[in-house]
Amino acid sequence: MQHYKNYNLKIYNTLSGEKENFKPLHEGSIGMYVCGPTVYSNVHLGNVRTFMSFDVIYRYLLFLGYKVRYVRNITDAGHLTDDGDAGNDRFVKQSRLEKLEPMEVVQKYTVDFHRVLEFFNFLPPNIEPTATGHILEQIELTQKLINDGFAYESKGSVYFDVLEYNKRGLNYGELNNRNVDELLANTRDLDGQNEKKNPQDFALWKNASPAHIMRWNSPWGEGFPGWHLECTAMSTKYLGEKFDIHGGGMDLKFPHHECEIAQGKACNGVSPVNYWMHTNMLTMNGLRMSKSSGNYILPLDLIHGENDFFEKYFHPNVVRFCFLQAHYRSVLDISNEAMVASEKGFNRLMEGLSLINEIQSNETSSIDIQSWKKSCFDAMNDDFNTPILIAHLFEGIRFVNLLNDKRESITASDLEILETTLKEFTFDVLGIKNGKSENKSSEKLEGVVEMLIGMRNDARANKNWGLSDEIRDKLLDIGIQLKDGKDGTSFSV
Repeated sequence: MQHYKNYNLKIYNTLSGEKENFKPLHEGSIGMYVCGPTVYSNVHLGNVRTFMSFDVIYRYLLFLGYKVRYVRNITDAGHLTDDGDAGNDRFVKQSRLEKLEPMEVVQKYTVDFHRVLEFFNFLPPNIEPTATGHILEQIELTQKLINDGFAYESKGSVYFDVLEYNKRGLNYGELNNRNVDELLANTRDLDGQNEKKNPQDFALWKNASPAHIMRWNSPWGEGFPGWHLECTAMSTKYLGEKFDIHGGGMDLKFPHHECEIAQGKACNGVSPVNYWMHTNMLTMNGLRMSKSSGNYILPLDLIHGENDFFEKYFHPNVVRFCFLQAHYRSVLDISNEAMVASEKGFNRLMEGLSLINEIQSNETSSIDIQSWKKSCFDAMNDDFNTPILIAHLFEGIRFVNLLNDKRESITASDLEILETTLKEFTFDVLGIKNGKSENKSSEKLEGVVEMLIGMRNDARANKNWGLSDEIRDKLLDIGIQLKDGKDGTSFSV
């Protein structure tokens, strides 16, 4: 295991707009909170990209020897992108559309979220709290803000008073470098505006209309929590009034994270987070992904090959490798050409790793392994620069090929460093799943797969779609793709 004291980690802090030397609040321990999914629909590829970025960040912090408490929430109640009525509540809309109870919608898409992330080899967070599991904490925070004069009740709803916050020398808009006048000019005419003192005030608690299904008792009547308050309640409960890292997609910078800062400062008198980190967006074929435009696929569509955008299926390892070839703060564009190129690069990396055991050591080294190893750490210590790291890993594979061809020499100790560094950064840091398996004859493999196809056909005949999908997905996870056609089911490795 590495020791964090030996490395100077720099993190780009959205709050300052600069890369800063990372220093945790508590020696050797890190508190990290990432805004999780709103589970009213299938997790989309943009979400996967964001969570994958923080999975790598989490992995690297652990790799450096830090003790990390990673909290990633599940938003399962009242996620309004504005302060509208029940008609804008995503859970209510989806429950009516699917004719399900709201918590059935929550369970369905929470399971989908975990299933997708498991495909891509994500480490689970240490704590995964839900908004509905922390209603009491949210009510208590709301009451404290009212008592301290930062919030007010209006017609059964409670709003955060932005102008009062600024009057006290605080700065709403600091994360996004915007002032209240700008925010006022850009405020849309939303439902509930007539309840507010000022248009830019945001909801802490919303009064539930008779049509609203998800509701809880509160001192202000039956209602549901505001979206921004949920994350403040859950992050501070598990990480304290002030913690190290808060992450999410760049679309959450305003208003969500701006509101979190204001709530934290107003409640506790301190800025809640030291380092704000934001991932950039994912595009496909140069265009923003959008259901309405048709430029849209789900993560499992990409790895099952069930779409009109890509010529074939791509293993989750390949998708992960492709995503990490862009820095988390850069726009990532995926296309058929990009995925095919990533697959070739990934295979080259895996082939190089498989050659290491065949290399013979010598008495001297003609390669500077220590300098190369340092470059790998330098890349990750520079704001988790995965594309630069991958370039250095390929340099390591170049060494492997030269050594295998006996065009360079290496000592036993340097060979061990080369192998360990390549494998640790590929598997432990980047999170590529090690697919190495025991050698088996193709005949035996074919027999096993044909047996599983038969079991899957029986499951489909009995309308056991869950088992049918599980067999298909488990086979794909080890690199075997099933293809259903008019002549039956075939497979490819």
